[in-house]
Amino acid sequence: MAINEIFPEVHRFLAKPQQLFIGGQWTDSVSKQTFDVENPATQEVIAQVAKGGAADVDLAVDAANQAFKTWRYEIPATRAKLLYQLADLVEKHTEELAQILTLDNGKPLLYSRHECGGAAHILRYFAGFATKVEGRQVPVSGAPQGTFLNYTLRDPVGVCGFIVPWNFPLTMCIWKLAPAMAVGCTAILKPAEQTPLIAVRLMQLFQEAGFPAGVVNLVTGTGRDVGEPLSAHMQVNKVAFTGSTAVGKAIAQQATSNMKRVTLELGGKSPNIFLPDADLSKAIPGAAQAIFYNQGQVCTAGSRLYVHEKVLDEVLDGLCKQAQGMKIANGLDESSTMGPLVSERQYATVNRYIQQALAEGAELLTGGQRPTGFDQGYFLEPTIFLDREEKACIAKEEIFGPVLTVMSWSDTDELIERANNSIYGLAAGIWTQDLSQAHQIAAKLEAGSVWVNCYNVVDPVSPFGGYKQSGWGREMSHDVIEAYTETKNVCVNLY
Repeated sequence: MAINEIFPEVHRFLAKPQQLFIGGQWTDSVSKQTFDVENPATQEVIAQVAKGGAADVDLAVDAANQAFKTWRYEIPATRAKLLYQLADLVEKHTEELAQILTLDNGKPLLYSRHECGGAAHILRYFAGFATKVEGRQVPVSGAPQGTFLNYTLRDPVGVCGFIVPWNFPLTMCIWKLAPAMAVGCTAILKPAEQTPLIAVRLMQLFQEAGFPAGVVNLVTGTGRDVGEPLSAHMQVNKVAFTGSTAVGKAIAQQATSNMKRVTLELGGKSPNIFLPDADLSKAIPGAAQAIFYNQGQVCTAGSRLYVHEKVLDEVLDGLCKQAQGMKIANGLDESSTMGPLVSERQYATVNRYIQQALAEGAELLTGGQRPTGFDQGYFLEPTIFLDREEKACIAKEEIFGPVLTVMSWSDTDELIERANNSIYGLAAGIWTQDLSQAHQIAAKLEAGSVWVNCYNVVDPVSPFGGYKQSGWGREMSHDVIEAYTETKNVCVNLY
């Protein structure tokens, strides 16, 4: 697909100044400043977006606080209806949204469409929760039955600040907004400055769906200008962040300003394990997808591959063929299976890791270069290293790019120790035909998600989050409802 084949609606959208959305109104930032948004496939500036700051955060928080006074008491069925209407709009505009995602982030259209479909699914899942937020009746242990009526209520936590990353710009917005809206919270959304456009278009759909003014607000800008004042704001009751561990630690400290509740979904360096009996016809393409999907810019990416020594050579050969068979192209090209990295900064970071790995003795098996014929855009070949000593930086640090580090193993107990030897604990994979052994290993892995004979199977019914420095709390599933509600106990003396 060429640039002139983009939907006319997308062209019109990009041509307009992209403003903040506060209290149901589209407005310039207080400073009147803007920043450029770049297409990572061409390095062309495709839009100008309002550059918000602390003053805009204050206005958005005021609007959210005002809206919360009525939204918290809105009929649950009405909140559900609005979420269903939003899901229908996302589905209706899938192709338009997918093109904006690809222009904004660089990912292939195939994956952008999948992200839009997933967003609609998540909205419908949490729409169902709006009418199912329940308390419970509990007996008083030290009194005769019938003496007290003792019960709990769940109240919405209040105004929420959402700071979302650039790797799944639509999904991450919906992950946070959908459960918050369902239980009666209001929100201020701060998208990544690299990918703000899909958030702007999403706010337009919120408006079209009929959400009351101030329930959802958007302030675009940098982490320093918008994220920090949002995290520290005295009238924000909850902050949820997805991104790097370093930034997550800073947000946790900022949130102590008023002891606001915090959910953090942070980094990962996920082990992916091949047992000697793994079905390699499925495991090899599965491992390639685990690391190269979305250009490796995935927090759960299976970037550490542990292969049993008996099948190492066969696996390495198969992985290299998988990598070399990927179609690297502008994400708007329908044949593309790998687009560019999101920005010049991320491209430089990944390249720095590749050079450091070579200096530390890791064996480059394939990739590691800008693909032939690409003079523009932040494209990088899918890259595979063999690290026999497991000492290179790429075996320990999160790269957030299409770089796989392969290590061999022979002893199961040692394998588990090596897999758990990380500051992170977000996800893990196991490939084997022995499900008994799979369950035993899964129970010992320090990871919030463990996939067996599959990878990156993420669904709203499954809680998502990590151990150790991969974060605090869980998103998705019924578990996330606790993150957006306060539990109140009411005890009534009946005599």
